Amino acid sequence: MAGLYFEEFSVGQHFRHELTRSVTESDNMTFSLMSMNPQPLHVDFDFASRTEWGRPLFNSMFTFAIMVGLTVQDTTLGTTIGNLGFSEVTFPAPVFHGDTLRAETTVLSVRESRSRPTQGLVEFEHRCFKQDGTLVAQCKRMALMKKREAA
Repeated sequence: MAGLYFEEFSVGQHFRHELTRSVTESDNMTFSLMSMNPQPLHVDFDFASRTEWGRPLFNSMFTFAIMVGLTVQDTTLGTTIGNLGFSEVTFPAPVFHGDTLRAETTVLSVRESRSRPTQGLVEFEHRCFKQDGTLVAQCKRMALMKKREAA
């Protein structure tokens, strides 16, 4: 299993995730329309051309999903029970189609579950950057993680 078990996480542990993802115009249009978000800033080139951005903004909810998705292989693939919540989600800079995204993760806290002896809670801080190093998204995430099975 590529993901880590609860016991393998420690406060301050840092991951620079190797996977990257270039985002496309089609991604932006499809996600915006599939998520019922008709915001012209995302889907209307004429409207967007008259904004301070001059072109459509990539949908921030998809940026958020990509950021978290890029972290899964190194941290939680097959070892998470579920996400318990996200907090402090910010988007400090815009993303446009053609940008390439990468992610980094830092473990903020680790604690045993009080009610589930085979599981523990890990708090992550995820950060997403585009190709020039600009921070475009960040969040804190609390995950319920599996412990290793007793031998």
